[in-house]
Amino acid sequence: MNSLVIGCRTTENELLAAMEECSCSFPLVWIDARLHNVRAKLKSALQSIVDDSPGFDEILFATGFCGNSIIGLESRDAALVIPRTDDCTSLLLGGCKNKTKHLDCYFLTEGWLKGSGNIWNEYTRSVKRYGKEKADHIFSVMFAHYRRIALLDTGCYPLEPSLQKAKAIADAFSLSCEVLPAGISYLKELLSGARSPERFLRVPPRAAVTQDMLQIFS
Repeated sequence: MNSLVIGCRTTENELLAAMEECSCSFPLVWIDARLHNVRAKLKSALQSIVDDSPGFDEILFATGFCGNSIIGLESRDAALVIPRTDDCTSLLLGGCKNKTKHLDCYFLTEGWLKGSGNIWNEYTRSVKRYGKEKADHIFSVMFAHYRRIALLDTGCYPLEPSLQKAKAIADAFSLSCEVLPAGISYLKELLSGARSPERFLRVPPRAAVTQDMLQIFS
């Protein structure tokens, strides 16, 4: 099967590890994690990648539904294969049902921490622009329903440096900090072709992704 992989920098370490373990040499295109902040921009970027990638049988999304930003995506030639998860976090946790055990968590990965558009960098910029008191007020509202910062330990990066950063973020927002086990099994299912309809959405060529398709079973 002639396939293209679309990956997000948030899970860069994990996707590269999964590709290595699966001996996968598919071409890989990255999307910037900052695009998740604006759904329309993310959809536009994804559609551009699809449109600019003719000649593939499949386009594999190493992402999730990402705020339903995939609605309306359509490929002329390739089937679109997308994990049935709401976002990359659920992908690393093995499915959305596992994530529901941690609804009070704000999740981090090393890839997230490296991204220039992450919320910690936004907070730092806000402190410089508005002062710490006003920035703290803005972000206390944003983090109101979170109680924990959870660093996902996928085994794909050195844990300690990222844990120190996670603790600093937790302290700044008066949250607890912990490490949660995660992994790359879902990504390996995507890359290896071991895909069940309950775990993956497959959209045939010349069919657009619709809201009704975005069901999550696991």
